Amino acid sequence: MLVPFGAPHAQSINEWLESACEDCATRMQSQTGVYILEKGEEALIGRAWLTKHATRSIDVQYFIWSTDNIGILAAEQLLSAAERGVAVRVLVDDFIIDAQNRTLLLLSAHPNVQIRIYNPKFVVGVSFWGKLKNSITQFREVNQRMHDKTAIFDGVASITGGRNMADEYFDFDHEYNFRDRDILVLGSAVRDITENFNEFWDSEFAVPVEYILADELGDISSEDVSRRAAELHAYANDPTNFAPEIQQAIDTTSRYFPALMQAMVWDDVEFISDVPGKNEGTSGLGGGGLSTNRLINAVRDAKKSILIQSPYLIMPDGGIELFEQLVKRGVKIRISTNSLASTDNTPAFAGYSSQRDDLLDAGVQLFEFKPSPAIQDQLIENYPRIAENNPIFALHAKSMVIDDRVIFIGTFNLDPRSANLNTEVGVLIENHELARQLTGSIERDIRPENSWHTTSDFNPDSEVSRGKRFSAWLIGLLPVEPML
Repeated sequence: MLVPFGAPHAQSINEWLESACEDCATRMQSQTGVYILEKGEEALIGRAWLTKHATRSIDVQYFIWSTDNIGILAAEQLLSAAERGVAVRVLVDDFIIDAQNRTLLLLSAHPNVQIRIYNPKFVVGVSFWGKLKNSITQFREVNQRMHDKTAIFDGVASITGGRNMADEYFDFDHEYNFRDRDILVLGSAVRDITENFNEFWDSEFAVPVEYILADELGDISSEDVSRRAAELHAYANDPTNFAPEIQQAIDTTSRYFPALMQAMVWDDVEFISDVPGKNEGTSGLGGGGLSTNRLINAVRDAKKSILIQSPYLIMPDGGIELFEQLVKRGVKIRISTNSLASTDNTPAFAGYSSQRDDLLDAGVQLFEFKPSPAIQDQLIENYPRIAENNPIFALHAKSMVIDDRVIFIGTFNLDPRSANLNTEVGVLIENHELARQLTGSIERDIRPENSWHTTSDFNPDSEVSRGKRFSAWLIGLLPVEPML
């Protein structure tokens, strides 16, 4: 996201693909090339390179877009793309958005930029009393969130996975980061991802910021728009605002992407997604969705093993019983999740802790991520200034491997919100090589130096203070499980 303002445009994505891969154009018609983005650095570089080389369109869809370093730099680079004639569409969920109304209006005022807010009932254009009213009178509707995270470039390349647009999702925060995972997608499946984006973009839930903030439009002038653009460009070109290692990495992407193409795996890819609105209210806060049903069916088909990584682990009704049946059938189930020491969501952990013994009794193996795992040295090895601060790490990756052949990477958490309320996306791929790669990554995360192995004889909660344990216990007494 660090392209200098006014930089000459380089090779387009399609031009580069044609020069980098002789049969890419043919392959992309019927197959999909994928590459797993494990490190925040490579996930950032991938987005930056594709944004820089897009010539026609960029469509992005996120649950969280912060106004921190990465968030601002990402906005600046999208604006730079728009200034070179690229059509940019941005769809962001309303629930955790911290951009000022004026900033949203100034960016959307560019003729090549459109910004829409998903289900704006809580933050954008909503007063304090409006929030309170909506939370009481439209409780289910307010809790229906768009958890999708996709970025689509020229309709030929896309990145999806767990990462939101904020420092901590790219290993770039000095205090607290997420161990996350994305996947780069080229070719056939991008058409399905684009179709899903268009469905959300055209839905009644996606409201243009100009409609939401119509009362404030009169205060916006062309001079204001130009001034804000100049401020963003100045920020992006100031090396004091970001680690110099990031700029260096992006400047060397000409070497990075050819190597990536050599590691690309080509196969059939199934993109799974929910419809806008997902929960129609017929089952209260329950009800499931397309992504939920598809993943349940994939799990039920397991013959020998299931390896899951989910930051939040709260089994829906029947979930523990399903796992127990699978274990009795000879299926080995291992789950990697956050510990109380690492989690960013104590209420969600409280929901998990109330089920932990039942999961163990069902024969599920549990591994809880440590707040200072050894793997952090690899994740931030190129960020010495961050490494000096020894930041806490928590899991945020949402992945699964079934029978050493089927993988899932996406946005779906193993909790009631993902199952019943949030719209989710992800990819299902049957490929032994990708299964081997993903298994290796998760198994590395559950090694003793990175995770505690939770058993009936050892509870990792013992590694945190009494105060934090009491807080989790107290929250666990509240009837909030459907919302966690």
